[in-house]
Amino acid sequence: MRADAARNLELLLTTGARMLADDPATSIAAIAAEAGVDRRTVYRRFTGREELLAAVYEARLDAIEAASEAARLREAPVAVALHRYVEGIVGVNRKWPTEVAAMRSYPEIWARRLRAVDEVDQFLQRATDEGLLRTGLPTRWPGNVLGQLLHLSTRELPELSDAQAADVIVDTFLRAFGADR
Repeated sequence: MRADAARNLELLLTTGARMLADDPATSIAAIAAEAGVDRRTVYRRFTGREELLAAVYEARLDAIEAASEAARLREAPVAVALHRYVEGIVGVNRKWPTEVAAMRSYPEIWARRLRAVDEVDQFLQRATDEGLLRTGLPTRWPGNVLGQLLHLSTRELPELSDAQAADVIVDTFLRAFGADR
């Protein structure tokens, strides 16, 4: 793909993510206009809204997977990996605001999302095993709360940089679940 075509595609997808998060009924024509591309360009790439939405979800998952990889959840010290992961996901949520539950309509995409969630759960188990998080918590509870904190931060901490928002989220998370609490 040409560089300008790749830029247009990313702009179209990020614009679509933002506009569809604000109004799920947003038309492709409105998304194209906001992205500064002709709607015919959109229809050459996507057959309709559903295909565009699936592409937005795929791009979001690509970004999540990249953030997880960059955080080195399996090998970095757990406190470092936690902060890197949270900072990365704050950035993903800001760039790719989507209604995650709507991904359920796309079985392959939903399965991929569940794999990403499982990776975080495994990391949080590692964090517990290595003493960062306390033991005896209900299964999936720390991961669910971390996910909600990440989601909430997108709306409630817009004035903070990704790193500053990560500081707040990690501090809140460790005050709730940290082993030395």
